[in-house]
Amino acid sequence: GPGDRVPTNPGAIAVALADKLDTLVGFWAIDEKPTGSKDPYGLRRAALGIVRIILENGIRLHITNYANDDLLAFILDRLKVYLRDQGMRHDHIDAVFASNSEKMGGDDLVDMTNRIKALAAFLATDEGQNLVAGYKRAANILKAEEKKGPLPSKAPDKGTLPQETALFSALEKAEPLIKSALASENYEEAMSALAELRAPIDAFFEHVTVNAENKNERENRLGLLMKIRKLAGTIADFSKLEG
Repeated sequence: GPGDRVPTNPGAIAVALADKLDTLVGFWAIDEKPTGSKDPYGLRRAALGIVRIILENGIRLHITNYANDDLLAFILDRLKVYLRDQGMRHDHIDAVFASNSEKMGGDDLVDMTNRIKALAAFLATDEGQNLVAGYKRAANILKAEEKKGPLPSKAPDKGTLPQETALFSALEKAEPLIKSALASENYEEAMSALAELRAPIDAFFEHVTVNAENKNERENRLGLLMKIRKLAGTIADFSKLEG
């Protein structure tokens, strides 16, 4: 439970994790899952135990090696509850969960928690807040365009206006930096590479008309906005953030 002490010695950790996972896998196999407030076998408590053992000992474990998608979702649900109890904001948690599901299955609890902490730290800065505002503006324009029909499929180029070229160059520079930072799990570095886009995004919106008369110009500008959305999305789904 929440107040119990978690084992820290490797042998005890292995036994406790195996025991709790075994219990859950067994109950899932016979389709005996908690419903509503009913949980006669203490399965939520067992899942919370797994979350705490993994996080408090920093264990890197891919849960999908042991659990099917449905059981993974149940354990991740306990992770969300645990993190909220630790004072993390639910929209920060949701934003990282939404990005993760596409990137790598999102079953490494330590990695997901590190991402959420890095996102929270980033959003506590002016740079982070301003970047989110720019992201949301880009995402809203794309959403409106998607209602009219499919978005352009051609990769954007440097365009015609200086602010367009500057944004294109900034995106080209940020993409490999973010990719390699994410690969090495350096989330602070990934966020700071993303933050570098803030000034070119602001300048772009100030000086460039996205919905230009000229079809090529319009498509190129939408392509740049798509790139912002896609690149930011590798870190977190910023559209889930409130405020």
